[in-house]
Amino acid sequence: MTTHSNGAREKADKYTEFVSRGFGRDLAKRLGLPQPAILRRYNPGAPLIEGPVLVMGQGAGSDDVAKVLLDWHQDVRRHATPKEKLGAIVVVLDELGHPEQLSAPMLAVGAALRDLNKNARIVTISRPALPSDAPAIAAARNGVDGIVRSVAKELRAGATANGILLANGIAADSPSAMASLRFFLSGRSAFVDGQFLTASAVGEVAGDWDKPLNGCVAVVTGAARGIGAAIARTLARDGATVIAVDVPAAGDHLAAVANDIHGTALQLDITAPDAGERILDHAISRHGRLDIVVHNAGITRDKLLANMDAAKWDSVIAVNIASQLRMNEAFLASGDFGGNARIISVASTSGIAGNRGQSNYAASKAGVMGMVRSTAPLLEARGGTVNAVAPGFIETDMTAKIPFATREVARRLNSLQQGGRPGDVAEAIAFFAQPAAAGVTANVLRVCGQNLVGQ
Repeated sequence: MTTHSNGAREKADKYTEFVSRGFGRDLAKRLGLPQPAILRRYNPGAPLIEGPVLVMGQGAGSDDVAKVLLDWHQDVRRHATPKEKLGAIVVVLDELGHPEQLSAPMLAVGAALRDLNKNARIVTISRPALPSDAPAIAAARNGVDGIVRSVAKELRAGATANGILLANGIAADSPSAMASLRFFLSGRSAFVDGQFLTASAVGEVAGDWDKPLNGCVAVVTGAARGIGAAIARTLARDGATVIAVDVPAAGDHLAAVANDIHGTALQLDITAPDAGERILDHAISRHGRLDIVVHNAGITRDKLLANMDAAKWDSVIAVNIASQLRMNEAFLASGDFGGNARIISVASTSGIAGNRGQSNYAASKAGVMGMVRSTAPLLEARGGTVNAVAPGFIETDMTAKIPFATREVARRLNSLQQGGRPGDVAEAIAFFAQPAAAGVTANVLRVCGQNLVGQ
């Protein structure tokens, strides 16, 4: 089963709609059926979080994070009030030194779980375990990973749990950590669950949270339909001028997307040797700059490896990874790629967990993840970042063609018990593109509702 597609419209999950209200909700409860919630997704102008935010932790880091939340005009609590509904719990664990220190804060979180609102958020802020750490410190820090992923599977009503890892000894309230916190608290992360972002050191970055991409020029490949079109529209909503790229055969759909977002269209086969140069030429001649590159274009040619032929294997590698490598070389060699450049690639959970009949596709998407991690140091010198987003089951034209029973099982095999939307992938990409995410690089963020396969 392919996990994402460049298909057209977002597809409705009729079951989720049925069990979210009235008779359907009561029937599902009586029969013990899954009860997925309608997720709170990002809406410009809506509150960041619905309800008070409980900040837990004993060190100075928790005080600093609470101050930032107050600056964001959030209703902050430092101690739980029984039966008060909470919009979020932020647990600052940046001073962990031994696994025994996990008991008090996590039991306190457990006591507050029953008071969470629908679509609530739990976010931990901790440090990654390093080979140089003392064994007790590494054990404590790695324990947070297990806690977050387990709690995420216990939550209901659209609530999620995610974590922020503080790299290089940075403070809990560093700009990159707080940008990550804002993403996890917001509706942008509706389908992100049980995941971690690593935040690195970066100077203060001024940003407009409502229009963070004002003045930026972005290119999106595979932009004619589905996930690609959603990415283009989301970046444009956030203020970017978007160059929508797709193959000539998709020209009509591509033009419609570009016109809708007041961007420009570029018909291009991204496997062409000069694709990167042509994108740069278009960006500079039409818009004077290029700041953001989103590698979304991708294909599948599924077959069991025993039945695979060279044409199917080579075409997937050519489109899904070789083209990105070649285009990135052109962008990095050019002085016209912005001083705060962003590269974001669309990977897949198939590249993490593998998938029957998709050895070629999984190879290409795992290759994307390796490329991202190795490209990060190359961009660091110019203040740029590179990240990947790995979608799980996303509601597209393609997944709508999966047989009903198989599709229903695939939808429910995650902690949120539903498929994601193309817009969920787009929101994660838009976060990575923001100036405020300047210290967030070399991450692979799964947008899969904590799918039960893989990590």
